[in-house]
Amino acid sequence: MADTLTAVKAVEHMPLGLARLGFRGRIDAITVAGDASGTVPGEVERRLLELGFVEGATVEVLHEGPLGRDPIAVRVNDTTIALRRREAMAIMVT
Repeated sequence: MADTLTAVKAVEHMPLGLARLGFRGRIDAITVAGDASGTVPGEVERRLLELGFVEGATVEVLHEGPLGRDPIAVRVNDTTIALRRREAMAIMVT
């Protein structure tokens, strides 16, 4: 039983970038890794925090772009923000 609960919890924790239209959840952490785009991880994390993507905030996926589901529109608490899925991958939610 404990193993089943652990597996379920692991599935619930995912990057916001994988969430589908209508997803509602809570932000657990911001985890920015370096990538080939040349973006500095600390700068991306700072921008996300300034926009309100903080631990404990509620988040909802409101809209997905027509090509490749990118960008997405999300509501963080009472603010609507457009975000690239690449950046949304740094936002861990449950």
